[in-house]
Order: sequence, then structure tokens, then C-alpha cells
Amino acid sequence: MNKGDLIDSVAKSADISKAQAGDAVNAVFSSIENSLKDGDKASFVGFGTFSVNHRAARDGRNPATGATIRIPAKKRSKV
Repeated sequence: MNKGDLIDSVAKSADISKAQAGDAVNAVFSSIENSLKDGDKASFVGFGTFSVNHRAARDGRNPATGATIRIPAKKRSKV
């Protein structure tokens, strides 16, 4: 299922227009995104828990040249 399929399903089950369903789905995704940006978790019983995972900086290799490169630290979302 992709976002379009989810919007269609919400529109059909709630008996609302696709535009209204799209706004509702976008609002949910935006709320989850804002929660993760604030460093919180978003937990939904029976569905899943979204959190932020911190990746440390590390050394890697450029496959074309074989040279060592530094891969910077970053944050990733995790389900």
C-alpha cells in the first residue's frame, strides 16, 4: 500500500472526499514527523513505534577509487 492507496481507503471508509482524506493523512504524517524532530517517539498500539536512531560517524570506501572517506554522523527514522 502506498500513500495514494491509503488516502483512497480512508476516503471510502470514512465516507469523505479524497481531498479531505488526503488532508487527514498528511496531518497524521506531519504530526509523526514533528514528534520525531522534537526527539520524541510516536507509538501506536497495534501498529508500530516510530523513533529516531543516531548513527555515529564512520570510515567508508569510495568503490570507484578505493580511497577512504569519512561518512558523517546522522539521524535516521526507525520503525
